[in-house]
Amino acid sequence: MTPFEVLGLPASRQLTDDEVRSAWRRIAAATHPDRADGGDPVVYAQAAAAYTALRTTTDRGETLADLRGPAGGRVPGYPVTVRNNPLGRLLLAIVLLIRHGRPVRLTFRLLAVAATGALAVTAAGWQPASLAVLTGALTWFVRSSRADLARDHLNLDATSRSSARGYGRRRSRPGSGHRVFATPVQPRKVEH
Repeated sequence: MTPFEVLGLPASRQLTDDEVRSAWRRIAAATHPDRADGGDPVVYAQAAAAYTALRTTTDRGETLADLRGPAGGRVPGYPVTVRNNPLGRLLLAIVLLIRHGRPVRLTFRLLAVAATGALAVTAAGWQPASLAVLTGALTWFVRSSRADLARDHLNLDATSRSSARGYGRRRSRPGSGHRVFATPVQPRKVEH
């Protein structure tokens, strides 16, 4: 049984703390072990565990997410969106990186990799050498295509970490002719 079923509540994000508390109190009053008739300790323990799992809004959200499971099953009142799906988030991030970058150059690079791989397989068949050429072409594509992706989506964390220190990026040895930043640099504002 789910915690919602134990307390007799619908599995929904719209439940309030008062609704959960009143359902808990109703069951606790009827099944408490200190009652004159002895109550029902098993049902009381289940209700106490369910109330603990559903007591706050955050707890209810976590319980609903657990009920959905890793397959992304639907719970009423809790729709599955791209934000809740890790594979969907990854695909969306890749699409945004490509769309805000240089998609034409990226397409030409991908075509060059496909042509190189087709040529290697056609010339030598499925031999270790052709697989090595294909692996090299794919490695070149991954390494060189980073320049064609959108920078602001790609390096947000690295930019904010380096700016958070408050000092410029260039460090130099004394006498090298490079200016050493002695004053803090203001962090850059990144628009989303």
